[in-house]
Formats: sequence, C-alpha cells, structure tokens
Amino acid sequence: MGLFGNNNNISPKEAKKMMDEGGKFVLLDVRTPSEFAQVRIKGAKLIPVDEIGERAEAELPEKDVPILVYCHSGMRAGSAAKMLKGMGYVSVYNFGGIVSWPYETVRG
Repeated sequence: MGLFGNNNNISPKEAKKMMDEGGKFVLLDVRTPSEFAQVRIKGAKLIPVDEIGERAEAELPEKDVPILVYCHSGMRAGSAAKMLKGMGYVSVYNFGGIVSWPYETVRG
C-alpha cells in the first residue's frame, strides 16, 4: 500500500524517467487554475481535482495511456488518481507534489 492508499505512487525521479523515455503519456496537474498559472511542469494539462469527474472522459479519451498526476504536495494527486482508476483508466501514477519536483518548471 502506498502513502495514499493505492499502489501507483511513484517518485518524481521515476516520473521524469517515464517522461524522458519518449513514450505516450499525459502529464496531469490537478491543482487550481491560479496555482497552475504561478508554476507548473512543462507540458502539463490542467484539470482541477474537483473537475475530474466531469472533464476526464472528454479530455482524456484514451484510458490505456499512462497518466502522471501531480498537485502541490501529493494529497489531491492521490485523490485524483483514485478517481481516474475508478473511471477505468488503467495506468495512473501519482508522483506527489510540485513542491518535491526537483526538475525544471515553468512560471507565469
């Protein structure tokens, strides 16, 4: 069991490795639009955690593509990952929060 009750928690290093391997994936930021506007990981798609239920099916149509989820500290990403798995997404990975992301970010 992972920190947030599912077994798909990975480290930022593991997430970066998956991103760098060049395979298909979705980088999903589940914070608020204002948090996203301040700082984000390049290439991230924003769907706030409280909008996952309404927006995921339309905006993330391929349920077998890996989804790498993050938020500010990891709690919302854990909730979002659980919701996505419940909606039938097969490869959902929570790599925690942007506060523990040691790699490049985009500001503004």
